[in-house]
Amino acid sequence: MNKRILKLAIPNIISNLSVPLLGAVDTALVGHLDEVYYLGALAVGGMIFNFLFWGFGFLRMGTTGLTAQAYGARDRTEMIMILARVQSVAFGLGLLILMLHQPIGKLSFWIIESSSEVEAFALVYFDIRVYTAPAVLALYGINGWFLGMQNAKYPMVITIFLNLLNIGLNVMFIYGFGMHVDGVAWGTLISTYLALLLAIALLLNRYKRYLGHYVRDRFIDFQEIRKFFGVNRDIFIRTLCLIFTFSFFTAKSSAQGDMILAANTILLQFWMIASYGIDGFAYSAESLVGRYFGEREQLKLKKAVYYTMAWGLMLGLLGSLVYGLFHYQILHIFTNQETVIDMALSVIGWTIIAPVIASACYIWDGVFIGATATPPMRNTMLISTGLFFLPTYYIGTYFIDIHGLWLAMVLFMVIRGVILTLYAPKYILGGYR
Repeated sequence: MNKRILKLAIPNIISNLSVPLLGAVDTALVGHLDEVYYLGALAVGGMIFNFLFWGFGFLRMGTTGLTAQAYGARDRTEMIMILARVQSVAFGLGLLILMLHQPIGKLSFWIIESSSEVEAFALVYFDIRVYTAPAVLALYGINGWFLGMQNAKYPMVITIFLNLLNIGLNVMFIYGFGMHVDGVAWGTLISTYLALLLAIALLLNRYKRYLGHYVRDRFIDFQEIRKFFGVNRDIFIRTLCLIFTFSFFTAKSSAQGDMILAANTILLQFWMIASYGIDGFAYSAESLVGRYFGEREQLKLKKAVYYTMAWGLMLGLLGSLVYGLFHYQILHIFTNQETVIDMALSVIGWTIIAPVIASACYIWDGVFIGATATPPMRNTMLISTGLFFLPTYYIGTYFIDIHGLWLAMVLFMVIRGVILTLYAPKYILGGYR
């Protein structure tokens, strides 16, 4: 079992870590420019796209679980039909975002409280990067399908290609052409569409024979479509809650001034690096749990859950250890502005403990997605956000100022893990539904 987990997890960890690596490089590039508001603009612009694109993360997560179950049941027709349906949905949603991008932008900047300089440069970033929408959503669907097919190598290749190309273009645009956040946006736009072309080439290279199993009359299969949208509806609500917490965090940081926004933006990169690493094991849980559900192998399913959880906890502990020992050095990689570093150091303790205490909720997410047991995930997020994150923020900031914001984030992660653990015996470990 460990061999299967690592075969899926290692490529996922490598590809996942390239995502926060891109964010870290962008933050470091912009963080070394003359004005601190460039970093704030990147944070605000990134928050808007997190809300837009993470909200459609169900195109990957729902696709992985459904495809893995079809793979376990050896239903090749359903495998290819899932891919066709998700790409149709992704294309339609991508075009809708482009059509509505102006009102989306106006609403976003009306909601977010920031300085005039931050808002002006964030708008520049938004107006360029929004055109990545169709390609981003299509990649969600394709990568989710690959993972469901027990293929973690192709998403790794695609993601590394995308992010390394993006980094190279961003360095060229900022240092070669003297651009700022507009250079970051153009680098993202170009690299995303080239990565989509690579994904299509890889799909045709290995799975072209599966296209012969496409059945036009099954494209509109109301039972399967109902299942597809039922699973994705719950994941969508769950993801909106997650996006809300991070967007709320960034918005409240922005409201406290450019200095706090810059410091918290850097510390969130620490969180992203740890979470994406642990998510490598969460993705392997998605693939294996979905497969064993399809095969109806309860013993293997339980072993996959226990083993991926153990690996995730160990990696989280390692992350906390690294942050505890080297946080000062890592902060200096992101920025050379000592006032920003001092602000970050004042709350660094929350970031040090985050990887180990949040690892359980990351792994449980993968397990529940693979089993397509999405109602508990939805309920967990609603409870964690409404009953714990928001009250903790408002009460905590009144008494302990900026620490209250970080306390709310940490408690949000802990409560997610606790509630999903309580749900697991009924929905995951207690037999097939």
